[in-house]
Amino acid sequence: MLGRPGASEAECPPEPTMGMPFTGFSLVEGSNRCSGRVEVYFEGVWGTVCDDLWDEKEAQVVCQQLGCGAAVSSLGEAHFGQGSGPILLDDVQCSGTEVSLGQCSHAGWFIHNCGHEEDIGVVCSDWPQLQLTNGSGRCSGRVEVFYHGQWGRVCDDQWDLHEATVVCRQLNCGRALEAPVQARFGDGPGEFLLDEMDCAGTESFLGLCPHAGWYLHNCGPGEDASVICEDWPQLQLTNGSGRCSGRVEVFYHGQWGRVCDDQWDLHEATVVCRQLNCGRALEAPVQARFGDGPGEFLLDEMDCAGTESFLGLCPHAGWYLHNCGPGEDASVICEGRSHLSLQQCIYSYQDCIYTNPFGAFVSTSAITN
Repeated sequence: MLGRPGASEAECPPEPTMGMPFTGFSLVEGSNRCSGRVEVYFEGVWGTVCDDLWDEKEAQVVCQQLGCGAAVSSLGEAHFGQGSGPILLDDVQCSGTEVSLGQCSHAGWFIHNCGHEEDIGVVCSDWPQLQLTNGSGRCSGRVEVFYHGQWGRVCDDQWDLHEATVVCRQLNCGRALEAPVQARFGDGPGEFLLDEMDCAGTESFLGLCPHAGWYLHNCGPGEDASVICEDWPQLQLTNGSGRCSGRVEVFYHGQWGRVCDDQWDLHEATVVCRQLNCGRALEAPVQARFGDGPGEFLLDEMDCAGTESFLGLCPHAGWYLHNCGPGEDASVICEGRSHLSLQQCIYSYQDCIYTNPFGAFVSTSAITN
């Protein structure tokens, strides 16, 4: 550390660089060690950086160098208050791939056309990496985090859907379905890095949630936190007689696409019907029974067990990976009536099957017509 009064623990000490003779920097006046006004140290002086030309590329280098994960935002116009020292840098230009801010170009030390009302600030995710392991795919499994060069585990104390929602959001995996505890996906191989997570559920990154502190925990075997995400923004059946029959189409990364019929059978159809609340699966037609879809094939070689709640939980070849062509669209025909409670059936305004007090299945059409 450079011994600067009030310096944060994210401060970088002097280091040799390939670019400017850069000696150290820190983020100050933020809500934690990974957010705040950017201040740099040069020839015995701490100063600020002007926001001219500054964007996410420069912020990414700062966050990476501080070990603070991805850049969430760059905030100019002295968002974190005006600094009191000299303005040391202006027109900083990074490609975003540098390992140190010292490798980026700039206008020259002390050369600027700025006032402190233009001091730049940065907010980092404070989360280098996050992954789900031992599940059916990248969007379900045991929660593991990467911090200071090592992968580690998250304890399940206080773990619920609030935390799971943030994890699914950070991984771009749709909404959270479950927040399993008690090492549902097995004990992790590393040590526990986090415990007592306390997310509101609105955070963009898990690192923004309060916790007991890195490496602080009272956990042991059988206490790994896990998450199951939907990994499926939308699913629809088209060109059939109604919403519960037709060609299978999925929505992924902004586009609707098709599902290939390789290995397609009643296991996959059952999951589709369950996800759409369309009752039991009657058929799993192949060879484009309901016509060729207009988009590209997004999924192939689906391999569901038939017990999954969402199609996105089933193994598959990978997004966009297929060997399919015309006449290979997968389709589904569902019963079209859901097995719900009587109240759910009535309020759904559709014909569905409910279970009466005697355990029998009864159609609401019999009581509404």
